Amino acid sequence: MKRRLTRRAVIMLEAALRQFPELDGKKITIGHTRAHLGSALLPRRPEPEAKLTIRLKVRKLTYNTIGHELTHLAQWLSRQSAGAARIPGGEKQCDVWTLARSRLFCDDAPGYLKLPRAVRENWPKHAASVRALCIAAIRKRKTHRFYLKWLEAEIKQLGRRPLSDASGRKQLSLPWDG
Repeated sequence: MKRRLTRRAVIMLEAALRQFPELDGKKITIGHTRAHLGSALLPRRPEPEAKLTIRLKVRKLTYNTIGHELTHLAQWLSRQSAGAARIPGGEKQCDVWTLARSRLFCDDAPGYLKLPRAVRENWPKHAASVRALCIAAIRKRKTHRFYLKWLEAEIKQLGRRPLSDASGRKQLSLPWDG
């Protein structure tokens, strides 16, 4: 991976890792993949010195991809330690917890959550709203078994609403004496 690791990728990895305090002190091997945007390789059994590995496609690297793969590591760790906040397994759950973790990971649309075309195509304008819904879904999970269905229904509603002008600017009218 060292040959393929660009300065940009190193900076992105360091910034993303700062969002995962539970991974501090853990040895994480970072590899390269051509097949997917990223993948996580996890040990089958819990071990004190478990080998945690993520593979990334450096050419199309986004914070969202890095965060998603690091969230898989956090999912695995949460299952290993008693008393830790449990992150449920699964790809959609991984997307939800990644977006909720930090605004940093909102640079690209998630790959597994169902997003209407209008939301996916205008991701920068919808990212903050989707992130807020992911945070709400995690809270809702405590009492609502179908929180992912709720989340995707709420995101679907975002796609039906017209986008407002983000700048909030309107034509300025001046009184003319004239």
